[in-house]
Amino acid sequence: MKFIETKIKGVYLIDLEKKEDERGFLARTWDARGFKQNGIDFNILQGYITHSINKGTMRGVHYLRVPEQKLTKVIKGSVYEIVIDLRPDSETFKQWQAFTLQDTDHKMLFVGPGIAHAILTLEDNTELMSLYSPAYVPGNEGGIRYNDPEFNIDWPIEVKHVSEKDLSWEDFNDIKNQI
Repeated sequence: MKFIETKIKGVYLIDLEKKEDERGFLARTWDARGFKQNGIDFNILQGYITHSINKGTMRGVHYLRVPEQKLTKVIKGSVYEIVIDLRPDSETFKQWQAFTLQDTDHKMLFVGPGIAHAILTLEDNTELMSLYSPAYVPGNEGGIRYNDPEFNIDWPIEVKHVSEKDLSWEDFNDIKNQI
């Protein structure tokens, strides 16, 4: 596993190292020691697989009101995955970064505490695996609308499918003191 630092501290693109032979390949997707060697103390407590039927499906932008860590991997299809730094003391506060990830690139994204996250599916029938710490507790989540003018995120395709909940988030400027 190769940990690649991104412009937002606490976010890593992880390149899985494939061991290949005539049968196919093997790639390690989890190594607690490897994460610790890269300064990441991540105790996985829950995992989910998200299946999105349609291209253009938006999931997010979400964050927890408690420190959260997340590890994602596209297992079918492709996504445009974005992160937003919500840490007021960070050099990259309110900056966002995007990653186009697909099932064939054998990469994962680690998102550390204080960073919001979203995906936009780029293909029909896309599946994403997400591993979390801490476990989800209703009422701990918050969100930012995908089209919030404070961030002006450049989505690569039209956003066509968004939950009512994700459309209902207030403007960041109205809630920034609550994060």
